[in-house]
Amino acid sequence: MAPPTGKSEAVYQRLRSDIESLRLKPGSKLSEVLVGEELGASRTPVREAIRRLAREGLVDFVPGEVARVAPISIGGVRALFDFRMLLEPRAAALISAAGAVNEGVLVPFRDLLVRLDEFEASFRALPPDRQIMAFGDFYELSEGFDQAVITGCRNSYLARTIRDLRSETVRLRHLSHSGPRRMLTSLEEHRAMLKAITQQDAQAAEAASRHHLAQTLQALIDSLVAQDAAIGISSHVSALP
Repeated sequence: MAPPTGKSEAVYQRLRSDIESLRLKPGSKLSEVLVGEELGASRTPVREAIRRLAREGLVDFVPGEVARVAPISIGGVRALFDFRMLLEPRAAALISAAGAVNEGVLVPFRDLLVRLDEFEASFRALPPDRQIMAFGDFYELSEGFDQAVITGCRNSYLARTIRDLRSETVRLRHLSHSGPRRMLTSLEEHRAMLKAITQQDAQAAEAASRHHLAQTLQALIDSLVAQDAAIGISSHVSALP
């Protein structure tokens, strides 16, 4: 397969960012013509970008229609998390065990634990009306943890599979952290995972990861039910912001 052109890569990155951040709603149609006009690209790089996103599960092709942003459903979310629960707790356990042999593996997790404590202190000091502005910093910490797991996992097949699911899981993050209370709960779950890993307790790391995924799944289901009208399938052709 030929590598993507520079223009195709730019279109891909823009569409992926808009899909993951929910600026492009699930179910929104993606017209090659309209996307090209909005981003100043011809149909070929737009088509390449859309097909790439389809391979990642972020875009669907509907027979007789243009491509659309893949919808989010409770059944689909459950299936995704069933799979993640097979992968990520095992990866956390393997990293904990690897740290007993090579403590260098644990350095990123120790750094994240310090940053997590610093973030919580600053977050709690903010007035409630400004706390939502700090969500981006927490997303960065959460993403740092996920990337550290992928990098630190010595099983390349496991790490690659977790990495390949990132696009779908990043899109859901904006739904699962729907308010300060859930974000603080997620922060505590990340702290538990980080402590278990840095203490080289494989069993506790696996249990903490499984607990975090279960809690995130429930938060997502609650959010999907509450926001059904906002994130449901759209019938119009989306214009890019």
